[in-house]
Amino acid sequence: MSIQVQGTVAPGFESVRRLYEHNMSTLKERNTQLCVYVDELCVVDLWAKETADTDFDGDSLVNVFSSGKSLEAILLAVLCDRGLLNYDAKIAVYWPEFGACNKGDTSVADLMRHEAGLAAFDISLPIDALLPEQLRDNSIAPIIEQQNQRFRKGTDSRREYHAITRGWIANELFRRVEPAGRTMGQFLRAEISQPLDLDVFIGLRDEELSRVSHVTPLGIGYQAVQSIIPKAFGRKIELNVFQIIARLTRFAFSMKDRSNKQAPTPFKDTKLLSRFDTPELCKGESPSAGAKCSARGLAKLAAVMANRGSFQDHQVLSETAHATLHANPTTNDMGLMRTTFSQGGVALFSESSSSSAMDTALNNGREGYVGWFGLGGSIFQWHLEHRIGFAYVPTSLNVLDIVNERGKAYQDEVLRCVAGQRADECS
Repeated sequence: MSIQVQGTVAPGFESVRRLYEHNMSTLKERNTQLCVYVDELCVVDLWAKETADTDFDGDSLVNVFSSGKSLEAILLAVLCDRGLLNYDAKIAVYWPEFGACNKGDTSVADLMRHEAGLAAFDISLPIDALLPEQLRDNSIAPIIEQQNQRFRKGTDSRREYHAITRGWIANELFRRVEPAGRTMGQFLRAEISQPLDLDVFIGLRDEELSRVSHVTPLGIGYQAVQSIIPKAFGRKIELNVFQIIARLTRFAFSMKDRSNKQAPTPFKDTKLLSRFDTPELCKGESPSAGAKCSARGLAKLAAVMANRGSFQDHQVLSETAHATLHANPTTNDMGLMRTTFSQGGVALFSESSSSSAMDTALNNGREGYVGWFGLGGSIFQWHLEHRIGFAYVPTSLNVLDIVNERGKAYQDEVLRCVAGQRADECS
């Protein structure tokens, strides 16, 4: 199947397009979007699709999985900006019932740093309970309230990736603090996405479902075969067999001490990846894993964050709230890798001095960026020094590329372009 690349780049960013065209023609890809802002100017707006897919374009919506974690961090930061929430405060101050089962000392910052001891629940949630009207009717709060905290064994680190649960808990906290009782998805749409004209949503309406381009994981067998092919002979994935084995070994080792070994699947009667594009999950709110976005929308919002909370005539966060969101970063072992999260729940990336190949892969090449990324490929991040807003959204999921290095290649190239331009301006 041939790939068709469309879109534009600003002068000075031609190398980004060349890299994008090369990767789309040589890697196993389907549909992707890449969008980048510098300052308040869109400098990269590219998308590519299989020629047989007539529906995909630069405005298509794609499930971005954990890239949505940065959305929920921004949304809580807005409440902090309005004096309604404090990261140091205990969650139970705003939601007393949350303190049941000895969770009363857990702070907002603990949750946002993945240190709440609630990486999984002891019960699967019904999908329809995540519809905004059901959430506002308290559909899942009693389940969360009755959860016991569980932490990884054999380590002093309380950090464990709350892959889906962080968003469910944060949404319940959010709607209790937000004066109108709106959910994260409702607030995001009304207060941020509509005013800024962003295709960034947590929970879709019926008329928006047709805009969703479905994600498809690459088969494990396919990746195994491809991994043994040398790059010079046309390997269709980034990692070779030795890199994959090393990462899977690290993953297996990190899993043996996890707290949620016996936990059921997050959703009732469903396999996770196969159902995120179904209408039921598209309309529900799972902020940490179920946001539907375009790269254009995410990059523009990332530009807001790169410009200290404002974009043109719109202010999402005051400079003080923006600084508070990024403040007090702590580095800790999360099992698979060491991560640095601010009190507001965004990750900070810097050159790694660790001997761990995973830590190096996580950080090197995206130094200075802030945000997170999503299962299989998506990236939603911003760079404060160079004022870059970056988003990459694929529909072909490479779940073995755990730290999304295929998208990191674009981040690195954008940094090269911007640094070169800054140097020219100073000469």
